[in-house]
Amino acid sequence: MATIRKVLRVTRSRPTIEGAGVHLKRAFGQADPHLDPFLLLDDFHSDNPRDYLAGFPWRPHRGIETITYLHHGSVAHGDSMGNKGMIQPGDVQWMTAGSGMIHEEMPQKTSGLWWGFQLWANLPAANKMMAPRYRDVKQNQIPEVQVAPSIRVKVICGKIGNTQGPVTDIVTDPCYFDVTAGPETTFRHAVAKGRNAFAYVLQGAGVFDGDQENVIDPERLVIFGDGDEVQIAAGAAGLRFLLVSGKPIREPVAWWGPIVMNTDQELRIAFDEYERGAFIKHR
Repeated sequence: MATIRKVLRVTRSRPTIEGAGVHLKRAFGQADPHLDPFLLLDDFHSDNPRDYLAGFPWRPHRGIETITYLHHGSVAHGDSMGNKGMIQPGDVQWMTAGSGMIHEEMPQKTSGLWWGFQLWANLPAANKMMAPRYRDVKQNQIPEVQVAPSIRVKVICGKIGNTQGPVTDIVTDPCYFDVTAGPETTFRHAVAKGRNAFAYVLQGAGVFDGDQENVIDPERLVIFGDGDEVQIAAGAAGLRFLLVSGKPIREPVAWWGPIVMNTDQELRIAFDEYERGAFIKHR
């Protein structure tokens, strides 16, 4: 019989300012054994352009992957590999910084809501200096699967049933789903033992481990314990959430700003190379 994963911890995202002055909500931003290989999840959510137009100007990354998923609005992207483009609603930008990439993400003014997410995934030591790569995944490339009456899942990465998400060949074998469940429905999904998993609530409210007293509402991070599957029940207003899982790396983390390595010495080398103009290894 499958073991339902229990909720280990629930936290509320907290206001913070990043980039050149972007106001956002940070769901998490630290190395945590129960979130490994994921390091950070930011929720950008505002209808006031003053909260986001300063954007995220040119900055370096090394040793991680950054995954940007946009719900509303648009973001202009550019990087040191020569990639340029616009992220539109429903699009995903999956950037593997590897040995080093410099990029910018600049939100564009909208008359309504600007809303998106950025997730950071760590890379194992053996892959931290891999060649960078950039994947621009358009909304129409992301399959949406009806897994049960009134339950739909957008599959960004990983697999639901026989449906594979468009982002593949990722080192930590992540799954990244956007789940919408109608009122009083229950979503079940197998998550292999040993993987870490979390959910982030976007809309509505629900119960995330069968405990009917533990109703969780938006802007809350749900960290699951180990087990065979997640079981998530939507409340009377329905529920929308992100569900993310991956294989833990279980390696030391040395992290400063936009660069994540395994040792302080590697961090010092990275920042020294950046200052000397020797940061970029591949173009």
